[in-house]
Amino acid sequence: MPLTLTLSPHAGRGGHKRLSPSFLPDAGEKKEAANADAPSPRKSRGEGKGEGLRGNAPTIYQLENLTMRNTPSLENYWMPFTANRQFKAVPRLLASAEGMYYTDVDGNKILDGTSGLWCVNAGHGRKRIADAVARQLTTMDYAPSFQMGHPIAFDFAEKLGERAPGGPDAKLDRIFFTGSGSESVDTALKIAIAYQRAIGQGTRTRVIGRERGYHGVGFGGISVGGLVNNRRVFPMLPGTDHLRHTHNPERNSFVKGLPAHGAELADDLERLVALHGAETIAAVIVEPVAGSTGVLLPPQGYLERLRAIADRHGILLIFDEVITGFGRLGAPFAVDYFGVVPDLVTTAKGLTNGAIPMGAVFSSRHIHDALMHGPENQIELFHGYTYSGHPAACAAGLATLEIYEEEGLLSRGAELAPYWQDAIHSLNGLPNIIDIRTIGLVAGIELSSRKDAPGARAYEIFTDCFKKGLLIRVTGDIIALSPPLIVERGEIDTIVSVLGESIRRIS
Repeated sequence: MPLTLTLSPHAGRGGHKRLSPSFLPDAGEKKEAANADAPSPRKSRGEGKGEGLRGNAPTIYQLENLTMRNTPSLENYWMPFTANRQFKAVPRLLASAEGMYYTDVDGNKILDGTSGLWCVNAGHGRKRIADAVARQLTTMDYAPSFQMGHPIAFDFAEKLGERAPGGPDAKLDRIFFTGSGSESVDTALKIAIAYQRAIGQGTRTRVIGRERGYHGVGFGGISVGGLVNNRRVFPMLPGTDHLRHTHNPERNSFVKGLPAHGAELADDLERLVALHGAETIAAVIVEPVAGSTGVLLPPQGYLERLRAIADRHGILLIFDEVITGFGRLGAPFAVDYFGVVPDLVTTAKGLTNGAIPMGAVFSSRHIHDALMHGPENQIELFHGYTYSGHPAACAAGLATLEIYEEEGLLSRGAELAPYWQDAIHSLNGLPNIIDIRTIGLVAGIELSSRKDAPGARAYEIFTDCFKKGLLIRVTGDIIALSPPLIVERGEIDTIVSVLGESIRRIS
């Protein structure tokens, strides 16, 4: 029988009953569990072609009789990026996921308008990914990547290299595995500094980010990032500076496509070169599309101009594609969408469809090869993580790549983008909306803030949408949408309908 969670006789504080696990089935039960059918309430694109969602996957565990009235105690888990006291007073608990939908602990269906946290690009509950991870865990659960290796990591790196941003001519096909987007960013920054030292430019240790950028939560990432709260609460690393952001709703509001104004803001890198000296700057890092800070699109020509300035001064260009990578814009990567090739690309999230934590840095060959000098027994890059190239994560990544390619998901956003754009822009004119931005299958809807209560309006819309069966993201008073790439037009209509009704109510 499958693992279940059963009620403990002792209730937790706050009225929450605790759950205790009934652990793995014994040997006589394994066959029965392996053959158990799991429900499949929604078929995915491609199901019936040998790859669906859960299909006949074994149930790993069940939450029996679990509702909001008998959930586990909420006290011990310190939740990330969450107002813990506010959440635990009125919790939103998700119990399962399938295709485009979550199900909460009371059995309500929640349409996923955000791909989880921008990561479940192929939809939830993919049987192929689950099976690949299970096979790998029973074959070899872990292998060290320091002075050791295992074939699946090299296989995954090879396949990523064959599909690297920009195609074969870009030569961004040297892969360094990490455990997250934050780790990918810190890795890319260290690679950039190490490269400059390797080519005799050891004074180049400064890294440049951009205002209103988000590059994860490591000290490197928050130092080059532009989130105000990070700057207030945590000290930044020395040797960082920031370009001005490109967000200008006064000139670019409600534009369909890329903003027409603002390419000249790339020239701010020239200001920082004049201030610090090019000989001190190793790299500049930007998100091609800033997602977590409000879906901020680059002005037409901005990225090309930034690339040219960086080249002129010997500065490496890093694209943070943790969000935009793997089909989000309707192309495999933002590199392909914009036709601008950086020196390093950071990824995570969609790399494994969110199934297993993993990140990867795509490095250009010239950077990699510059470090491959000195004695052969010398470690070329003194950097790495315990879980770099984890076998189960690589298995998830390989299965994810297969799904993306077989179902054409890396380009599906381009097919749906016109419909998505028109649907989202149909909200124009609703109360308090001051801008709408879309690109690929991403949208940002900016609201006017209440006096003395910034962020309150968007948060109320977020909670109202959840009650009505829709999951959205908010950052400040900006609503962010990024549904799984398997989304259908009817589901886009539902997202817009539910969101529009909520915006009217909260006004």
